[in-house]
Amino acid sequence: MVNKIVSAADAAALIKDGDTLTTSGFVGIGVPDELLAAIEARFLETGHPKGLNLVFAAGQGDGKTRGLNRLGHEGLLKGVVGGHWGLIPKVAALAVEGKIEGWNLPQGCISQLYRDIAAGKPGMLSRVGLETFVDPRNGGGAINALSTEPKVELMQIGGEEVLFYPAQRLTVALLRGTTADEAGNITMEREALTIDNLAQAMAVKNCGGVVIVQVERVARMRTLPARDVHIPGILVDAVVVSKPENHLQTYATAFNQGFTNRIRTPEGEIPPMKLDARKVIARRCAFELPVNGVVNLGIGMPEGVAAVAAEEGLLEHMTLTAEPGVIGGQPASGLDFGAAVNTDAVIPQNSQFDFYDGGGLDMTCLGLAQADASGNVNVSRFGSRLAGAGGFITISQNARAVVFAGTFTAKGLEVVIDDGTVAIRQEGHQRKFLDQVEQVTFSGARAARLGQPVLYVTERCVFELTPEGLKLTEIAPGIDLDRDILAWMAVRPLIDELAEMDARIFRNREMDLRTDLLHLDLPDRIALDTTTTQLFLNFEKMRVRTQGEVDQVGLLVAERCAPLDRRVDVIVNYDGFRIDEALEPAWARMVADLTERFYRKVSRYSGSAFMRMKLGMVFPHARTHIFETKDQARGYLEL
Repeated sequence: MVNKIVSAADAAALIKDGDTLTTSGFVGIGVPDELLAAIEARFLETGHPKGLNLVFAAGQGDGKTRGLNRLGHEGLLKGVVGGHWGLIPKVAALAVEGKIEGWNLPQGCISQLYRDIAAGKPGMLSRVGLETFVDPRNGGGAINALSTEPKVELMQIGGEEVLFYPAQRLTVALLRGTTADEAGNITMEREALTIDNLAQAMAVKNCGGVVIVQVERVARMRTLPARDVHIPGILVDAVVVSKPENHLQTYATAFNQGFTNRIRTPEGEIPPMKLDARKVIARRCAFELPVNGVVNLGIGMPEGVAAVAAEEGLLEHMTLTAEPGVIGGQPASGLDFGAAVNTDAVIPQNSQFDFYDGGGLDMTCLGLAQADASGNVNVSRFGSRLAGAGGFITISQNARAVVFAGTFTAKGLEVVIDDGTVAIRQEGHQRKFLDQVEQVTFSGARAARLGQPVLYVTERCVFELTPEGLKLTEIAPGIDLDRDILAWMAVRPLIDELAEMDARIFRNREMDLRTDLLHLDLPDRIALDTTTTQLFLNFEKMRVRTQGEVDQVGLLVAERCAPLDRRVDVIVNYDGFRIDEALEPAWARMVADLTERFYRKVSRYSGSAFMRMKLGMVFPHARTHIFETKDQARGYLEL
């Protein structure tokens, strides 16, 4: 067999003018910087290769000069199809200025398309992108007027609208691994992710193209363990041994054994956050975490939710994931984003997006750059600044529940968190709640129509999505509604009843969130006065999200009442109580069963008119027994 080890310069010479490249990487993980640097050097010296087309899924860069920024030269690129552009400003500038063709497509769709290209399929069908800027009716993902070739088509199958993403002919793959043998078999034992390397190599090979892989080291032919090989040598044409500075594990960390997931790191490896606006937002988002559920955390503001979950001892009670393939453990942040420690598994990126597409996520927390009165969110395009959607569209459209996280204003915002309250020292001069977002990355109308639960969390207030649009539901202690919220919104939101955000969020100590989410205090919420035979059920600020929680309440109440020889009178506190709408019938059945078996008279109370209305709907036979205060509820029992 031919020895496939070549120099970086010789590898760059394999790329011809007009080739279509695809590259591996996620932020700084798995980015073939040695190969990209060699292409850049050759172009600057000779003017070749020129007129290249580039296809990439995840963002690959440091926001400055590394990664795909090395290709950001006029003449080198002709057109680019990519998922996340925010980390490659040199390339993004060429697209925004109309110097190259450019398209922004969902990261997950590009990732999955590699497999379909490898399989020789005409393209991929997906609902992802409907009613966003990717929809052909809204621009088809084109970044500028030069970009006229359709990259997305609207189709109808079985009476349902879907999007078709046509396959593209890829002629060069630039990938990265850890060890290569002389035959080109590639392992990835020191890489933090496997990403789409295998699918990309297959796609290019089956298109008759050239696959080049950057590695740290070379082993003797046929000495690598077969189970460790991620890219078989039959798919690889050339291997380049990189200089260490062009083969960092991430752009923030040269190497961390914990990121290889071959060891488990000690607790506290990722330090807790300081109490500021960022942590306040992360803490409020953490209240929505589903116990025993699967969660995705996006880049930026949502990264802090993982740190809060770790600080509160919640990581073992849910599974955090990140779109490049991380399952379980604690995701890292910043330029380490994409890596994680103490994971359960690291799978290919395209497989992760399959899981997301099918509804595998119980919740996602994503960034919030702009929102409008209809609940639309924009994170992808702001005037001349092109951030790109990344995995945002796929994740937000398919998760069972969505939480958007971001400060209320931007650019210059100074917030003081002091003694359980929030004060705005200096307002940001960039408003984020607009009359209409600049680009629709998430369609509020679609989500509302499909009944998807959506929250918008800021450091000073919380909104929820309703069929009528954005509704203000919570306000932070110390915040003035008119001065600090309404004055900075282009359109007044819906306002019914306002609750105060939980005071624990704004105090510099642990929130004991485990007690809330795991219902560890549930036995203490059920009190029986044996002298009067009155049962007190305190469901204040309780959140019910699973059938198991409904069953747990029913069992605990039955345990208290079963030993008695007579029925009990019941007072139930529903102040701040929340239950997922889908569980309301199950809750009503549970209560009906307890009523039939154990209750004599029942009174319920809540200070919220909205909750009283909801209770009236759940318990229509008890409309006259739902009160505003505890005293009123107790008075009914004394009649």
